[in-house]
Amino acid sequence: MTRLLLAILMILAAAAMVAFAIANRTPVSVSFDPFDPTDRAYVATLPLYLLAFAILILGVVLGGVAAWFNQGKRRRHRRRLEAELARVRAEFDRAKRDAALREMRGVPSPQGSLPARLPAN
Repeated sequence: MTRLLLAILMILAAAAMVAFAIANRTPVSVSFDPFDPTDRAYVATLPLYLLAFAILILGVVLGGVAAWFNQGKRRRHRRRLEAELARVRAEFDRAKRDAALREMRGVPSPQGSLPARLPAN
């Protein structure tokens, strides 16, 4: 059901984009020289819909890059927590294995071999 809804929405978005492109075929001149807009070396003439789509794509790319940089702190924190979790699991497995070996040998386990709670950091 979700795939069908997504397909319908994509078809509607594509139809809207085609309608926008057909309605905005008029060429416009875009100047990239803020000091002399009449200089033909820095002027591009293209259909308005291409300019609008290019600005839209540029906005999506810049937004994605900004979001990626913004989430860097979370990714770094997650990697640190995953490494700490792996270390604690290995320590716990080693303690369980040692306790099982002591039990098999009939040696009593020393008190305090496992911490009552995990250290703060």
